[in-house]
Amino acid sequence: MVAVVGTYLNGFVKLDKEFSSNNPIKVIVTFLEEFPSLSDEGLSLSDFSFLESQKNLENYKDSFSNTVIEERRKEI
Repeated sequence: MVAVVGTYLNGFVKLDKEFSSNNPIKVIVTFLEEFPSLSDEGLSLSDFSFLESQKNLENYKDSFSNTVIEERRKEI
């Protein structure tokens, strides 16, 4: 195993030292600095409510599963 330090920016890693290989090599990237997690910026578990979903669907008479399947087929 070889460790090389680098910097990550916008989806790319720039290594501080040259490292060459003729074949693809799997890597592990560890972010050493703290940054806000995606859940802080996006959806969290509290944004979803089973009871609210039931309430929204109480007057729905068709099969919800079939409706979702048909909707996804239209997207293909």
